Amino acid sequence: MTSSRPRPATIGDIARRAGVSTAAVSYVLNDAPGGARIPEETRERVRAAADEMGYVPGAGARSLRTGARDLVLYVRSDAAQGPLASEFLHGLSRALRGLGYTLMQYGAERDRGLEAARAWAALRPAAVLADDDRLTRAGVELLAKGGVPVVGLGSDPERARGTGLSTLVMDHRAIGRAAGRHLAGRGYRDLAAVLPAGPPLRAMGGERVEGVREAAAEAGAAVRVHDMAYSPESAAEVVAGWREEGLPRGVFGYNDEFSGLLLGALLDAGVRVPEEVGLVGADDLVLCRMLRPALSSVRMDGESSSATALRIAEVIAGGAEVHLSPWTPVPVRRAT
Repeated sequence: MTSSRPRPATIGDIARRAGVSTAAVSYVLNDAPGGARIPEETRERVRAAADEMGYVPGAGARSLRTGARDLVLYVRSDAAQGPLASEFLHGLSRALRGLGYTLMQYGAERDRGLEAARAWAALRPAAVLADDDRLTRAGVELLAKGGVPVVGLGSDPERARGTGLSTLVMDHRAIGRAAGRHLAGRGYRDLAAVLPAGPPLRAMGGERVEGVREAAAEAGAAVRVHDMAYSPESAAEVVAGWREEGLPRGVFGYNDEFSGLLLGALLDAGVRVPEEVGLVGADDLVLCRMLRPALSSVRMDGESSSATALRIAEVIAGGAEVHLSPWTPVPVRRAT
């Protein structure tokens, strides 16, 4: 069977269309130094032909030609990407582009260790950004031997120091502490915290719960911890359990979405918020202002994406080991 898919244009096709040599096309389209000798009229003709034929230089071919690597590989997590992560990645992508790098998001296969490292290395990236649970020492060493530095997302900076592994961490414990201090600061001493029932959110949730416990200990408050799935039914079960054992006075719902589910379940059960139960989430999504009563939250104020991109460029250029935690939790008090 003959395929009807059109063949991608080559520099030879562009040369024939523009009536010039393939060398001239290469000079013009790749902004090579020798292209300065080519008349502007010829350059315009080459660019017009390339546009007509839908041609752009391939990044892989450019890397092979120059010996430079400009691809920063971001290995996507299995967790759904929330607005905070999406905004951060968008800003990081733009900032890296300004430094001459392209951020590419890689599919969420569950390979880890050496198997994953080999697949990433085959793409010849300038650096790899991957969740800590995908990384093993052997995999990081394999990439390092090929000159590919790794930034562990969520990796423990203290454990990583001196190993060559860089880290980029959101301090989930600090988020929990901020939420716990917000609740304790309102005089609540009987607190509850929600722990997401399944991976990959459970590990992050555990860190946030520990932060709530630290804040509660400072204030002499007690904390109950409850597993909850991301569903209205699970939220209703948690609230039903509270009705039986006694309502907590203040609740940290892990994030804004889990807290929104709890808010709905509390109101459905006839529990007044915040008169009977105070509630705080995290991430400060638009959702917080849409809910009634409006949801209190913990906002993550971050450094500019440009600053983070510059530090990642340091890792690429000089093999530096950097440990980044660019977000600061800030409580946002609303009606709950």
